[in-house]
Amino acid sequence: MFKLVTLEDTIRIPPEKFGQPIESVGYEQLRMKYEGIVDEELGYVIAVIDIKVNPVGKIIPGDGATFHKVTFSLLTFYPIIHEIVEGEVVEIAEFGAFVRIGPIDALLHVSQLMDDFITYDEKQGVLMGKETKRTLTTGDPVRVRITAVSLGRGGSGKIGVTARQPFLGKFEWIEQEIAQISGKEAEQTKPEQAESEEKGE
Repeated sequence: MFKLVTLEDTIRIPPEKFGQPIESVGYEQLRMKYEGIVDEELGYVIAVIDIKVNPVGKIIPGDGATFHKVTFSLLTFYPIIHEIVEGEVVEIAEFGAFVRIGPIDALLHVSQLMDDFITYDEKQGVLMGKETKRTLTTGDPVRVRITAVSLGRGGSGKIGVTARQPFLGKFEWIEQEIAQISGKEAEQTKPEQAESEEKGE
């Protein structure tokens, strides 16, 4: 899930930056500090936006810089367990596929791909179901459910996803599922219509 988070912080403006627009210096400082980090509370920080720097700063003895309070917003991506997300397959391996969701690649393990025995074709870069003949390769759009989230303090994160639930997986498979259900419903309504016609309703 993408979120906008509003925060407050203090930035240090070094003497060599004096005279430059305070907002742009503040933006530069905050980008260096926040963009690209992975945080347990914030998730994946994508961008710093909407900065307001207090023009009145403080001086600390022994430091020639000024310190200013700043209010700003962060665009973040925070993966939530059981959330359904859409992404694109960016890499295929023997053990599964990596799906790009937001700013991160999530692991779709072969055991979570489909109810079928799966083979891996290394030359083609394809995972294939033995019975269903369904294939998954790089560039395929997929819909998956988040099953595991680990946001480490070391600046890295891991996400696990599944496609082994109704209406999940490659878009093509979902369309086939919907078509099958629609076909079954149409077949079920035919006898009901015939009955009502016989009764003269």
